[in-house]
Amino acid sequence: MSVLTATAGTARAVSSRLRVNLATGFTLVVALGIAYVGVSFLVAPESTASGFGLPAWPRGDAAAFLNVKGVRDIVSGLVPLALLLTGHRRALGWAMLAESVTPFGDCATILLHHGSTATAFGVHFATAVFVVVTAVLLLTERGGARQD
Repeated sequence: MSVLTATAGTARAVSSRLRVNLATGFTLVVALGIAYVGVSFLVAPESTASGFGLPAWPRGDAAAFLNVKGVRDIVSGLVPLALLLTGHRRALGWAMLAESVTPFGDCATILLHHGSTATAFGVHFATAVFVVVTAVLLLTERGGARQD
Protein backbone atom coordinates (compact mmCIF):
# COMPACT_ATOMS: atom_id res chain seq x y z
CA MET A 1 0.00 0.00 0.00
CA SER A 2 1.40 3.38 -0.93
CA VAL A 3 1.70 6.28 1.45
CA LEU A 4 -0.89 8.22 -0.59
CA THR A 5 -3.42 5.41 -0.36
CA ALA A 6 -2.89 5.05 3.38
CA THR A 7 -3.19 8.83 3.84
CA ALA A 8 -6.39 8.97 1.79
CA GLY A 9 -7.85 6.12 3.83
CA THR A 10 -6.97 7.85 7.07
CA ALA A 11 -8.45 11.14 5.84
CA ARG A 12 -11.70 9.35 4.92
CA ALA A 13 -11.85 7.71 8.34
CA VAL A 14 -11.29 11.05 10.10
CA SER A 15 -13.88 12.73 7.87
CA SER A 16 -16.36 9.94 8.54
CA ARG A 17 -15.78 10.15 12.29
CA LEU A 18 -16.17 13.94 12.21
CA ARG A 19 -19.49 13.56 10.36
CA VAL A 20 -20.70 11.04 12.95
CA ASN A 21 -19.64 13.32 15.81
CA LEU A 22 -21.32 16.36 14.23
CA ALA A 23 -24.52 14.41 13.58
CA THR A 24 -24.52 13.14 17.15
CA GLY A 25 -23.87 16.58 18.62
CA PHE A 26 -26.50 18.23 16.42
CA THR A 27 -29.02 15.54 17.36
CA LEU A 28 -28.39 16.20 21.05
CA VAL A 29 -28.85 19.96 20.54
CA VAL A 30 -32.16 19.41 18.73
CA ALA A 31 -33.48 16.78 21.13
CA LEU A 32 -32.50 18.52 24.36
CA GLY A 33 -33.52 21.91 22.99
CA ILE A 34 -37.06 20.91 22.09
CA ALA A 35 -37.43 18.91 25.31
CA TYR A 36 -36.41 22.04 27.25
CA VAL A 37 -39.03 24.07 25.36
CA GLY A 38 -41.59 21.41 26.25
CA VAL A 39 -40.73 21.52 29.93
CA SER A 40 -40.95 25.32 29.79
CA PHE A 41 -44.47 25.09 28.36
CA LEU A 42 -45.44 22.83 31.28
CA VAL A 43 -43.79 24.91 34.02
CA ALA A 44 -44.52 28.45 32.79
CA PRO A 45 -46.87 28.14 29.80
CA GLU A 46 -48.01 31.72 29.37
CA SER A 47 -44.59 33.33 29.75
CA THR A 48 -43.02 30.73 27.42
CA ALA A 49 -45.77 31.21 24.84
CA SER A 50 -44.98 34.90 24.48
CA GLY A 51 -41.65 34.02 22.83
CA PHE A 52 -43.19 31.69 20.26
CA GLY A 53 -43.99 34.46 17.81
CA LEU A 54 -47.78 34.50 17.63
CA PRO A 55 -49.65 37.72 18.44
CA ALA A 56 -52.04 36.07 20.94
CA TRP A 57 -52.34 32.90 23.03
CA PRO A 58 -55.27 31.15 24.69
CA ARG A 59 -56.04 32.34 28.20
CA GLY A 60 -58.00 30.91 31.10
CA ASP A 61 -59.20 27.33 30.65
CA ALA A 62 -58.09 27.37 27.00
CA ALA A 63 -54.49 27.85 28.17
CA ALA A 64 -54.39 24.09 28.82
CA PHE A 65 -53.52 23.79 25.13
CA LEU A 66 -50.11 25.20 26.05
CA ASN A 67 -49.56 22.16 28.28
CA VAL A 68 -50.52 19.90 25.38
CA LYS A 69 -47.85 21.64 23.29
CA GLY A 70 -45.36 21.11 26.11
CA VAL A 71 -45.98 17.38 26.30
CA ARG A 72 -45.68 17.04 22.52
CA ASP A 73 -42.41 18.99 22.50
CA ILE A 74 -40.99 16.73 25.21
CA VAL A 75 -41.92 13.67 23.13
CA SER A 76 -40.31 15.32 20.09
CA GLY A 77 -37.10 15.39 22.11
CA LEU A 78 -37.40 11.87 23.48
CA VAL A 79 -37.83 10.17 20.09
CA PRO A 80 -34.44 11.20 18.69
CA LEU A 81 -32.77 10.51 22.04
CA ALA A 82 -34.18 6.98 22.08
CA LEU A 83 -33.01 6.31 18.51
CA LEU A 84 -29.60 7.82 19.24
CA LEU A 85 -29.13 5.78 22.42
CA THR A 86 -30.12 2.54 20.70
CA GLY A 87 -27.79 3.17 17.75
CA HIS A 88 -30.48 3.28 15.07
CA ARG A 89 -28.83 6.13 13.22
CA ARG A 90 -30.52 5.66 9.85
CA ALA A 91 -33.96 5.57 11.49
CA LEU A 92 -32.86 8.61 13.50
CA GLY A 93 -32.08 10.44 10.27
CA TRP A 94 -35.55 9.72 8.88
CA ALA A 95 -37.17 10.69 12.20
CA MET A 96 -35.25 13.98 12.24
CA LEU A 97 -36.34 14.70 8.68
CA ALA A 98 -39.95 14.03 9.70
CA GLU A 99 -39.56 16.19 12.81
CA SER A 100 -38.35 19.11 10.67
CA VAL A 101 -41.95 19.51 9.51
CA THR A 102 -42.87 20.89 12.96
CA PRO A 103 -40.66 24.00 12.90
CA PHE A 104 -41.47 24.60 9.21
CA GLY A 105 -45.16 24.42 10.18
CA ASP A 106 -44.59 26.72 13.16
CA CYS A 107 -42.93 29.26 10.85
CA ALA A 108 -45.83 29.12 8.39
CA THR A 109 -48.42 29.37 11.17
CA ILE A 110 -46.78 32.46 12.63
CA LEU A 111 -46.61 34.14 9.22
CA LEU A 112 -50.21 33.22 8.33
CA HIS A 113 -51.49 34.63 11.63
CA HIS A 114 -49.54 37.90 11.40
CA GLY A 115 -47.08 37.05 14.13
CA SER A 116 -43.45 38.06 14.41
CA THR A 117 -41.66 37.62 11.08
CA ALA A 118 -38.32 37.82 12.87
CA THR A 119 -39.28 34.95 15.20
CA ALA A 120 -40.82 32.94 12.37
CA PHE A 121 -37.59 32.99 10.38
CA GLY A 122 -34.97 33.58 13.08
CA VAL A 123 -36.21 30.83 15.37
CA HIS A 124 -38.56 28.40 13.62
CA PHE A 125 -37.24 28.43 10.04
CA ALA A 126 -33.64 28.40 11.26
CA THR A 127 -34.46 25.48 13.54
CA ALA A 128 -36.11 23.60 10.67
CA VAL A 129 -33.03 24.06 8.49
CA PHE A 130 -30.75 22.91 11.34
CA VAL A 131 -32.89 19.78 11.82
CA VAL A 132 -32.78 19.04 8.06
CA VAL A 133 -28.98 19.45 8.04
CA THR A 134 -28.77 17.05 10.98
CA ALA A 135 -31.00 14.55 9.16
CA VAL A 136 -28.86 14.77 6.02
CA LEU A 137 -25.70 14.18 8.04
CA LEU A 138 -27.28 11.11 9.63
CA LEU A 139 -28.67 9.74 6.38
CA THR A 140 -25.38 10.12 4.52
CA GLU A 141 -23.07 8.61 7.15
CA ARG A 142 -20.66 5.99 5.91
CA GLY A 143 -18.95 3.75 8.42
CA GLY A 144 -17.96 4.86 11.89
CA ALA A 145 -21.52 4.33 13.08
CA ARG A 146 -23.91 1.43 13.26
CA GLN A 147 -26.27 1.42 10.31
CA ASP A 148 -29.75 -0.12 10.33
